[in-house]
Amino acid sequence: MVRIPIQWKITGLIIFILLFSFFALGIALTGNYLQTRESELRDRAILTARTVAELPGVPGELASSGSVTEEAVEAVEELRVINGADYIVILNMNRIRLTHPINSQIGKVSEGEDEGPAFAEHAYVSRGKGETGTMIRAFVPIMDASHNQVGVVIAGYKLPEIVDMLLSVKKEIFIATGIALFIALWGAYMMARDIKRQMFQLEPHEIAQLVVERTEAFNAMHEGIIAIDRDEQITIFNHKAKEMLGISGEVIGRKIRDVLPDTYLPEILMLDRPILNKQLHINDRVIVSNRIPIRVKNVTVGAIAIFQDRTQVTKLAEELTGVKAFVSALRVQNHEHMNKLHTIAGLIQLGNREKALEYVFQVSEEQEELTRFLTKNIRDDSVSGLLLSKVSRGKELGVQVTIDRNSSLHTFPPHMDHHDFVLILGNLIENAFDSFEDPKEDNEIYVSIQQTSDIVSLLVEDNGSGIKEEDQPFIFKQGFSTKAYTGRGIGLHLVSEIIAKGSGRIHIESAPGEGTTFSLVFPMKPKKDRGNEI
Repeated sequence: MVRIPIQWKITGLIIFILLFSFFALGIALTGNYLQTRESELRDRAILTARTVAELPGVPGELASSGSVTEEAVEAVEELRVINGADYIVILNMNRIRLTHPINSQIGKVSEGEDEGPAFAEHAYVSRGKGETGTMIRAFVPIMDASHNQVGVVIAGYKLPEIVDMLLSVKKEIFIATGIALFIALWGAYMMARDIKRQMFQLEPHEIAQLVVERTEAFNAMHEGIIAIDRDEQITIFNHKAKEMLGISGEVIGRKIRDVLPDTYLPEILMLDRPILNKQLHINDRVIVSNRIPIRVKNVTVGAIAIFQDRTQVTKLAEELTGVKAFVSALRVQNHEHMNKLHTIAGLIQLGNREKALEYVFQVSEEQEELTRFLTKNIRDDSVSGLLLSKVSRGKELGVQVTIDRNSSLHTFPPHMDHHDFVLILGNLIENAFDSFEDPKEDNEIYVSIQQTSDIVSLLVEDNGSGIKEEDQPFIFKQGFSTKAYTGRGIGLHLVSEIIAKGSGRIHIESAPGEGTTFSLVFPMKPKKDRGNEI
């Protein structure tokens, strides 16, 4: 199929509209002109007929002889020429023509169908089809001095035809049409060129193809994408976004708040700045959202949200963190058992076999007691293994890690699992280890897990160096750390994200030189979903 460039389409359309407008306007003007012309001819015809009917001598001659003199005929002809009439006919009461533009018609009887009322003393105007066209004819009775009718005057005017009228002004029509077409062509060309420039010199089918390709490109992306304009109407909402948010149906063109009532995307239009790497928890998914204003020539015209499903990546990272923790625990336990074996071997070599046996029973009893407690009260192997490894690591570092023997954990709160608890406890206990700057005999970390039907509470308490008061507002900020090591400042930030995920709350008590207490509480009953921050 041959595609006509849009520039020529617009030009042709404007010319067509212009010509059609000329045609419609011409019909209207012509009709109005004909009505006006007919009204003028009616008035002129009746005036001409009355003038002839009142010519001096005409009524008297008709009354006496039923005819008119030659002088009267000349006078009538002179009046016809002066008034521009096509013809003036005088009839006597026998309907015999006494005057007529065609000499051969003089003396003949007139048989017009519209003449009857005129012989009954009626003056009127009629419109009829004649041999030469449509005629306007005025009928006026001729009355003598005694007010008796002695004849009839007929004044006829030809109504101009449309073709004749157009031919009479053909020069003006050609000039006006030519000027209008020239201006229309120039204006259409300039407008079409400007439109083409605004469309980046693309044709409509090329723009349509770009829109289709762009839409399919967005739908093919693994990230969810939502865009709105300055009126908060959705312009982009790809398939991945619908899948993540549980949206179905066509949403393009709708208000974003009608589709996502609790969305925070419109706030980007007010803030006029991006919000990056915001971690959310939606439909049991870990979502990382970036919301960015859309600017055209430094003017914000909309906002776009790009969000990624990091659920699997997060779980893999947590699994890796757990594996590292267990590897570290095995290394600590191996080191601890080697030390114990060396102690037992030394006692045997010294001949203190009873002390060696007593030491073996003591160590075995302590380990079995802790293992039995964790197996019975903490119903998750990952959390139990973590706590066991931290107790062993504490022994290696010279820190007494005490697990509250009233602790219990049977089920996890809504939206949380063993990965979250391993990460929270692991980071808090490791931070507690780091708080002991100088080795002392009374270094201690106390860990408690309490669960009821309503809440789960976690407590990690140490008597280390504590946290400065001015640092406490920033400890959950990503990248912030009181240590000089690189790569720190991540653990407590992850803890804060999990607290938000589980709708929990945290309380911190700390004093420099005295220690720190982290107390976390998570509800066991799911709360109403929070606002959708996408």
